[in-house]
Amino acid sequence: KAQDFGFGSYTVTAKPQARTSPPAMRAYRRAALLAGHVRPSLQDRRPGPSALLENIRTASASASVSAPPSKHGKTQFVHINGRRLFVVSNGSEGMPVICMPGAMGTAETDFFPQLKGLAARHRVVSFDPRGYGKSRPPVRDWPADFYHRDGDDAHAIMQALGYQKYSVVGWSDGANAAVILAAKRPEAVQKLVIFGGNAWVEQADIDSYEATRDVKKNWSNNMLNMHLPVYGDDLQPMWDGFCDAMKDIMARGGDICQVEAKSITVPTFVLAGVKDAIVPFNHPTWFSENIPGARFHAFPEGKHNIHIKYADEFNELVLGFLAE
Repeated sequence: KAQDFGFGSYTVTAKPQARTSPPAMRAYRRAALLAGHVRPSLQDRRPGPSALLENIRTASASASVSAPPSKHGKTQFVHINGRRLFVVSNGSEGMPVICMPGAMGTAETDFFPQLKGLAARHRVVSFDPRGYGKSRPPVRDWPADFYHRDGDDAHAIMQALGYQKYSVVGWSDGANAAVILAAKRPEAVQKLVIFGGNAWVEQADIDSYEATRDVKKNWSNNMLNMHLPVYGDDLQPMWDGFCDAMKDIMARGGDICQVEAKSITVPTFVLAGVKDAIVPFNHPTWFSENIPGARFHAFPEGKHNIHIKYADEFNELVLGFLAE
């Protein structure tokens, strides 16, 4: 007799074979319950003895690792798409919102004002993207589809947490991945908020990245103080990897998410800092003109971190948009 055990949006369908003993099956169930999650690769599998043993080891090992605490919300490790990602969540049980960090960013460095400021009306979720922050090891890599991969990871996190529908807030690199996610998953994404993103790279963008390549010489003290405690000696090689990834995109033609942006059907809010030196103003303008029906708001004195510098105003704008 088949028995289904639900974990968030994932279900393990365990159909014991004759050679699988009841004690083994009970041990499997117990380990999976203890871990509180299963890998997507285990869905709808008919485990034999060797598969059961592997799954018990995986679940038990996962259960033994506790996520470090955060002053910004509840923390946990979520296993999705073959990786263990660090997740922070806070707030009410309103419509869930996932916040997608930028390059080198984490839930705590990039979205601490939103984990608090949006939480009165929403369940706010953020995460350290694979290879960043506490979602290491391994460190970040840069395949050609890494923005698509980040979008897939965000969707899988929300599914694993039990949220079939949710809204998305994306900053910088996270905005690019959020655009792709909204285009690919209109049945799940209810509303989209993006800022600091770029739908393509051109030589001017490459020049900007290269001007920041040496983190000790070119990054501000605020940026160094934020990221050095997270990455230590890994910071420079990881930023080198990002700069090289941008050059690779340029070599492939420069497109990041232009096609996806034009296909978005969900309500979208584009925000921007007019004085953003990292992502020039033509990028958010392009998003606002090419995403069907997009709303646009500019902060005249804003730079790249409008959601931190102008946190209260930013949060009110976003809350108003999400409430409509």
